[in-house]
Amino acid sequence: MHVKKYLLKCLHRLQKGPGYTYKELLVWYCDNTNTHGPKRIICEGPKKKAVWFLITLLFAALVCWQWSIFIKTYLSWEVSVSLSVGFKTMDFPAVTICNASPFKYSKVKHLLKDLDELMEAVLESILAPELGHANATRALNSSIWNHTPLVLIDERNHHHPVVLDLFGDRHNGSSNSSASEKICNAQGCKMAMRLCSLNGTQCTFRNFTSATQAVTEWYILQATNIFAQVPQQELVEMSYPGEQMILACLFGAEPCNYRNFTPIFYPHYGNCYIFNWGMTEKALPSANPGTEFGLKLILDIGQEDYVPFLTSTAGVRLMLHEQRSYPFIRDEGIYAMSGTETSIGDKLQRMGEPYSQCTVNGSEVPIPNFYSDYNTTYSIQACLRSCFQDHMIRNCNCGHYLYPLPRGEKYCNNRDFPDWAHCYSGLQMSVAQRETCIRMCKESCNDTQYKMTISMADWPSEASEDWIFHVLSQERDQSTNITLSRKGIVKLNIYFQEFNYRTIEESAANNIVWLLSNLGGQFGFWMGGSVLCLIEFGEIIIDFVWITIIKLVALAKSLRQRRAQANYSGPPPTVAELVGAHTNFSFQPDMAPHSPNTGPYPNEQALPIPGTPPPNYDSLRLQPLDVIESESDGDAI
Repeated sequence: MHVKKYLLKCLHRLQKGPGYTYKELLVWYCDNTNTHGPKRIICEGPKKKAVWFLITLLFAALVCWQWSIFIKTYLSWEVSVSLSVGFKTMDFPAVTICNASPFKYSKVKHLLKDLDELMEAVLESILAPELGHANATRALNSSIWNHTPLVLIDERNHHHPVVLDLFGDRHNGSSNSSASEKICNAQGCKMAMRLCSLNGTQCTFRNFTSATQAVTEWYILQATNIFAQVPQQELVEMSYPGEQMILACLFGAEPCNYRNFTPIFYPHYGNCYIFNWGMTEKALPSANPGTEFGLKLILDIGQEDYVPFLTSTAGVRLMLHEQRSYPFIRDEGIYAMSGTETSIGDKLQRMGEPYSQCTVNGSEVPIPNFYSDYNTTYSIQACLRSCFQDHMIRNCNCGHYLYPLPRGEKYCNNRDFPDWAHCYSGLQMSVAQRETCIRMCKESCNDTQYKMTISMADWPSEASEDWIFHVLSQERDQSTNITLSRKGIVKLNIYFQEFNYRTIEESAANNIVWLLSNLGGQFGFWMGGSVLCLIEFGEIIIDFVWITIIKLVALAKSLRQRRAQANYSGPPPTVAELVGAHTNFSFQPDMAPHSPNTGPYPNEQALPIPGTPPPNYDSLRLQPLDVIESESDGDAI
């Protein structure tokens, strides 16, 4: 009860100025606010009141509309991009070089023997169908062919396509071999790769527009199956060693050799070598721009030992990247034939959350990074490939040979996972899989990119070819004869043309200062108000709430009184009954019996105890609430 009275007293004290009704509250607000429109509604006549009411309502709606636009723009988290060009001493980038051929054919020939014989039979069947059918009976490894064969599809009749095996076997129910040859020699016959699963009961066809693409992709798929079953250490030994590939090295005025490069095994290109990676030592700076201060390399790609059906491009794959970043050279590198130079480096800095979906180190990306064993920085390329490998493991129960493998998993091969090719092809062409990975992966907030300008020239010249190759052959093979050829030698000059760099930096286009300035400008322009007017409006809202609470309390009290009166069935009690009810129970007589020796009057009866006197009704006067409050305040003082 005391708490209730205290709260009611607080409510009355907070509610002194505006009044106790909603109408009084609105009139008080319009008469005392600093906003211009509401004052005119009170002061003017009836007609002007209506006009000013409509004008004030219209401008208030315009303010709310403009505020919603500015708040929506602010919450869109837009960014502005600034470009700054500078000149300073720069660290020399990390340089990754790879041979276009991943392995030396002399070392992997025994692994690819059956596949190469089958490939030759396929080419004979394509180029000379009659000769191919005659040689189809020779001893071939049919298990490779039966697992994933190449077929010919005649799609001139889209309703009834004809599927033919390259060796003349019909797969649509007919056995007329001569008819199939005539069909295949005509235009409209496309080559496809048949991929089956569940013991051949479910098959799909991957079509190609050119036989060259078909046989190349088919050979790579079969070679992937073979190399996936070989331990990585053996694959490293089958690739090109650094001491044989790097013939000469010079960085500025300092000589270098293959020991200054960090070897890394890249499944697409075999052994790759990274200069100035910065993993174990500090990154090397570039003293000055120009060719004499860059990196000069002479490389032997050993083109005569290329795998004939696996690699159709000869050269060196080159990529410049930032230190401690993994080189995705297949996607971001270039082929270098004669000389390569860098012209300018771009540094990109993005805003983080909530302005863009970028990440600093990839810790918030919900995809395991399978490239973390290399201790490199996060990149979106690593995330996308890790995401694809994760989908491969979940859907195909094995990992692809071209991507890192998590612990406890196996690479896909025909022996342990017969359906992997069909699963891999479907996953590779799945749009949903790509969209899922793109949605889950985030760009890096800090990224440095190097643009390369390529200048090509014949090296060595015909006049100097003889002595240069003699010297290089002597240094590498200790031979007086020339063991190198022009088609296997590549010279690279990598240097900064100028110490120019561009920094592309993102910043918030709309910050909190911009938002408050626009909100205040619109409110002041349309309503002539300020922050104090908003505080006044907030005060009125608080008073409105208090009035509502008071009315609810009064309503609850009146309902409680009505329920109490409803409990009496007869007429209300009289004043005498109420006065008789006021008895003082502390003066009740002692009803315990007295012993003969307890007092001088044992037989005297107890006198009646008078009751409580009636109240003084003249003192109960009704007074206004304000007078009671003033008297209580005076007593408190």
